[in-house]
Amino acid sequence: MPVTREMFNDVMVPNYNPAQMVPVKGEGSRVWDQAGKEYIDFAGGIAVNCLGHCHPAMVNALQEQSQKLWHLSNVFTNEPAIRLAKKLTDATFADRVYYANSGAEANEAALKLARRWAIDVYGEKKQKIIAFTKGFHGRTFFTVTVGGQPAYSEGFGPKPGAIEHVPYNDADALAKLIDDETCAVMMEPLQGEGGVVPPAQDFVKQVRELCDKHNALLIFDEVQTGFGRTGTLYAYEQLGVTPDILTTAKSLGGGFPIGAMLTTDAIAEHLKPGTHGSTYGGNPLACAVSEAVFDVINTETVLEGVKQREALIKEHLAAINEKYNVFKEVRGKGCLLGAELTEQFEGRARDFLLAGQEHGVMVLVAGASVIRFTPSLIIPEEDIKEGLKRFEQAVAQVVG
Repeated sequence: MPVTREMFNDVMVPNYNPAQMVPVKGEGSRVWDQAGKEYIDFAGGIAVNCLGHCHPAMVNALQEQSQKLWHLSNVFTNEPAIRLAKKLTDATFADRVYYANSGAEANEAALKLARRWAIDVYGEKKQKIIAFTKGFHGRTFFTVTVGGQPAYSEGFGPKPGAIEHVPYNDADALAKLIDDETCAVMMEPLQGEGGVVPPAQDFVKQVRELCDKHNALLIFDEVQTGFGRTGTLYAYEQLGVTPDILTTAKSLGGGFPIGAMLTTDAIAEHLKPGTHGSTYGGNPLACAVSEAVFDVINTETVLEGVKQREALIKEHLAAINEKYNVFKEVRGKGCLLGAELTEQFEGRARDFLLAGQEHGVMVLVAGASVIRFTPSLIIPEEDIKEGLKRFEQAVAQVVG
């Protein structure tokens, strides 16, 4: 049956508005559509395809595991799940791992665990959760309410309660709101969807200190920043702060759906059998692929390479900006970068995205005025240069 983009409009729920072209093949950091047109991929499936498309290590892991065991449910465990959990705990602060299928599910688990821990240890009154405006934590009703973008959570009826927000990078506002009835503070160590906003100096340390003062858990949502994206396995390693709970997804599977929540023994013990679960969580296929991704990424060569790619991309964006003066600021870390548009082009990030597609380069937006770049962590230098050359043509087109 021939498939066309028009068919999407007939058969899919209209909550997405995908590009007019339909990608059919990917290899490394290049993608081809139905017409055979080639694109350089700076979008990376929204910070997911950390090893690009069809990386041999991932393909081999999937093929090998697909001939052994696909699914069991959590009535049983499996070898890939245990191996991956051991590697994750050995490489981080955590002692324990809970598997899910997505970042939202990992965050849902983290929030439920925080509430359960607080009730078990301190009683029913300790239930307040504080998060940050413009934060993003997923689309389940609990996580989208904790996320600080009301447009995503309004219009669905009564929201989960005892959730409050303060501006990101405003430790004074947090200090006024946090109290002994706060069970957790949830934050991204570098805001992604909210505009690629880095934490101010000492802000994260101040958040940690306030959590300690009020016996609240600090939850780091590292769904977008994690698994090498910022140049260390997890971003918290660069901030001098250790969270109590960390969530990870996106790059964790390199394109295969998997999420995980990491925490300590003392906190984990509050999710006893039956308190939470996931039919597909810890699926052998997903864990086998994730383990292969881990083995490639958690090396000095790749993590240092992420920092080199950051410098190269920023250098080329600065050169583009010298010519066209479209960016107010380029910010972010590693392969999670955002170019904020000047007032002249405010609200037009999507125009640059669409022009990019015309010229054979895929980028993202992070709000209406920020162009986001989340390429493969191992994107070759020649692809960076070629992709930014095409992006410059797109900028020239929009500027007119």
